[in-house]
Amino acid sequence: MTTRQKTGPRLIAVSGRPVAADKPPRSNRTNLSELAYQRLEEMIVTCTLRPGRFLSIQDLQERMGVGRTPIHQAVSHLAADTIIIIRPRHGLQIAPVDLARDRTLLQLRRDMERFVVRFATERSNASYRNQMLHLSRTLRDKGASMTIDEFNRLDRRIDHLLIAAAGEPFLEHTLRPLHTIFRRIGWIYHSWVSPDEGLGRTLDCHLAILDAVVANRVKDAVAASDRLMAFSNSMFDVLGRGIDPVLFDCNLEASAAD
Repeated sequence: MTTRQKTGPRLIAVSGRPVAADKPPRSNRTNLSELAYQRLEEMIVTCTLRPGRFLSIQDLQERMGVGRTPIHQAVSHLAADTIIIIRPRHGLQIAPVDLARDRTLLQLRRDMERFVVRFATERSNASYRNQMLHLSRTLRDKGASMTIDEFNRLDRRIDHLLIAAAGEPFLEHTLRPLHTIFRRIGWIYHSWVSPDEGLGRTLDCHLAILDAVVANRVKDAVAASDRLMAFSNSMFDVLGRGIDPVLFDCNLEASAAD
C-alpha cells in the first residue's frame, strides 16, 4: 500500500526565488474601492464637499488618504450616477442641487420604492426580517437623540437591506443614485431649513415600512413608502422658499462677490 505525499502550492521561480503560483489574488483593492465610494458619498451627502465645488482626483486623495485607483473607481461610479460631473480641463465637480430635476426624479423613486417594499414583503426570509427588527429597535431606542448624520448611516443600511430582501439586483443599481440624491436633500432640509423639527416624521415613515414588511402586510408597506415619498416631496416647497441659493451651488457665492 502506498501513501500519497501531501504537497503544498505549486512553486515557480521568479528571479531565482521560488514563489507560490496558486496563491489567490488579494481583495484589498476591491475593499478600498468600496471604502472610497462610501466615504466620498457621505462627504457629498453631508455637503462636506459643497454642491457645485470643483476639485481634482489628487484633492480627494489628500483629503481621504486613499490611493488613486480606488478614488478613480469611486469617482467613476458617482459620475455614472450623475452625482459627480467630470469637466474636461476643469477636473471634477460635485453636482449642484437642482430642485426642479430632483423633484421630478422623486416621482421615479416613488414608483420604484413601491416595487422594492412589495417584493421585500413577499420574498424576505427569516434572516432579513430579523435584521429589519434589529434596525427598527435601533430607530426606536435612539430616535429621540439621533442626529441627521447618524440617521443617514442607518438609512443606508435600511435601503440596502430592503433591496437585498426584494431579490432583484437591478433595483440596487437604479435606486442607488436616487438614494444618494435624496439623502443630500434630507440632510440640507434637516440641517439648514428645519433643524428644530427633528427627525420624527421621517423616523415614523421608516418604522412603518419596516414594521409592515416584517409583518408581511404588503398594502401597509406600500402605503408607508408612499407617505415617506410625500414627506420628501413636501421638503421641496420649503427648500424653494427663501433659501440661500449658495447652499445648492457654492459657485453662486463667487458670482455674488463679483
